[in-house]
Amino acid sequence: MDCHTPEELSGVGMTSQRTRNRMVERLTANGIRHPAVLEVMAAEPRHLFLDEALAHRAYEDTSLPLGLGQTLSQPWIVARMSELVCQAEPRRVLEVGTGSGYQTLVLARLVNAVWSVERIAVLSQRARQRLSRLGVGNVNLRHADGGLGWPQAAPFDVILLTACASELPQTLLSQLRDGGVLIAPLADADGRQWLTRIRRRGPVFDRQRLEEVRFVPLLEGVIR
Repeated sequence: MDCHTPEELSGVGMTSQRTRNRMVERLTANGIRHPAVLEVMAAEPRHLFLDEALAHRAYEDTSLPLGLGQTLSQPWIVARMSELVCQAEPRRVLEVGTGSGYQTLVLARLVNAVWSVERIAVLSQRARQRLSRLGVGNVNLRHADGGLGWPQAAPFDVILLTACASELPQTLLSQLRDGGVLIAPLADADGRQWLTRIRRRGPVFDRQRLEEVRFVPLLEGVIR
């Protein structure tokens, strides 16, 4: 499959490099500090991960619809979650919820290898095409129930959930290496969602609640 042209990658108008730079300035002003994360988000074409009709809004600080009840998270959330991944100094990362593939792309530019699972077939196919066109070679994609993880590739240094769980699947926790970190939005008893970092220490899983967030729910099964 042909790669994107330089014009498509660089963008024009509201998808231009100047617009990406303004997005990164906002991310920095709102507390994102990791230089590699900021560099990647300044460089990568987020607009190519949306339908053409929404591409001009790609660098706004808002979530955007992908269809099928799914969304592309706002840039700050992508940056924050990527920053938390980098703080764990990972080599092998499992992403649960490929979605558009944009978060997958950012992770791929920051770590050695990414395994990403998506339950909706059409989203998985689109992400595969986009990442292939961008020449990304260190991502493994699978259409499957994300709650089952990817046991054949475990253990992982980091597991990242891009959907909200009320309870974490034990299957995912078991796929963390000792000392590994799981980053996920978790719902409390009142339905509020909190970005949460969980570190495995042998049989013990230490939780740290971070910012309040809003994600689509983590669902079981697959859609073909």
